[in-house]
Amino acid sequence: MTNNNNANTTPMLKVQGLRAGYGRAEVLHGIDLEAARGSVITVIGPNGAGKSTLLNALMGVLPAQGTLQYDGHDIRTAELETRVMQGMALVPEKRELFGTMTVEDNLELGAFRQVRLRNRQWRERLEEVFALFPRLKERRTQLAGTLSGGERQMLAVGRALMSRPSLLMLDEPSLGLAPLVVKEIFRTIDELRKTGVTILLVEQNARAALEVADYGYVLEMGEISVQGPAAELANDPRVIDTYLGAAKKPSGQAA
Repeated sequence: MTNNNNANTTPMLKVQGLRAGYGRAEVLHGIDLEAARGSVITVIGPNGAGKSTLLNALMGVLPAQGTLQYDGHDIRTAELETRVMQGMALVPEKRELFGTMTVEDNLELGAFRQVRLRNRQWRERLEEVFALFPRLKERRTQLAGTLSGGERQMLAVGRALMSRPSLLMLDEPSLGLAPLVVKEIFRTIDELRKTGVTILLVEQNARAALEVADYGYVLEMGEISVQGPAAELANDPRVIDTYLGAAKKPSGQAA
């Protein structure tokens, strides 16, 4: 019984002293980050801060140094495919869909992990994704390359969910989308929270990210400059001035 309790309280993701970059150019300089099970964690920051580098390092796309634990296991030397099989999923900024394949075919490709695990219920996951994104069901036979920007983002998220990930990492899901579509994407993220999946959200839209997240990190120049519960960050003068604008200043504070 004690072991089960310990397992439940083990963070889904724990990163200490993470360093990563491209060739000799180090982008991340000793990142410490933790994600509790079933929580939504967000990393906000300006362009060039290293947000995408962080996700690529966590996913195994880039080599990294430091401590990297997923579900209590050291995965620093694990290959990308191994991390996928263990339940990690990344929705990249560019979405990287197969444009000449249908919506349904793209989703079925996302079930690779479940097929490898011989989970015969993977097709039921398709209906769950369609329930989450009714628009994708309407367009299930349409080529992915003909979808709108918002629909492509839904498809990218849906494809990642087909593997039933325990950790879902989203890289700038609101990028280039109309405000109404952005609202829908973040509503979906809030819905996903209820399914128990742990979400690591990298986002430039700081206000929307902090509204949906439990805990937040501000990444600047490859280092964490501020961190704390999302509600506190949303009222932190430093975060307000830099990322949220004067309109969100706490009452009584000078503009």
